[in-house]
Formats: sequence, structure tokens, C-alpha cells
Amino acid sequence: MAEEKKTNAAPAKAVTAVKKEDTELSFFQKVSKWFREMKSELKKVVWPTPEALRNNTLVSLGMMFISAVVIWGFDEFAQMVVRLIFRLA
Repeated sequence: MAEEKKTNAAPAKAVTAVKKEDTELSFFQKVSKWFREMKSELKKVVWPTPEALRNNTLVSLGMMFISAVVIWGFDEFAQMVVRLIFRLA
């Protein structure tokens, strides 16, 4: 016969959230708020160092060049195939 533990804690009270007034902002207030929020978000950005930026730029340009050469190669190959088909036909 186990005894139930009794707690002297009071029951939890219902908490109501405090809500800001939903007032419509004017156009200029909205624009001003947008710029303030943008400025605060830009402060959180971790900007790359000049060396990292240069390296990333060079890698991007290199990959674009390689992709362009590969696409050009496939295009030339496809043109040769089409010319061969027209010669045979």
C-alpha cells in the first residue's frame, strides 16, 4: 500500500501573452522599418576576407571557363554528327 506523494504546489495560472497593437504603418514607416531591419541583418553577415574573395572568384571563373569549353565541345561534336547524317542522306 503505497502512499501518494502530496505536493503543496499551487496549480499553474493561465498566462496571457501580451500582444502588440496591430496598427497599420504608413508607406514611409514601412520603408524605414525595412531599412532598419536590413541594416541589422547585414551586421550579422560574416564577410569574406579579400584573399577568400579573390580565391572564390578565381574558382568561379575557372569553373565557368571549363563549363564553356565542355559545352562548346559537345556542340561541335553534335554539329559533326548532324553533318555526317546529312552527307549520308
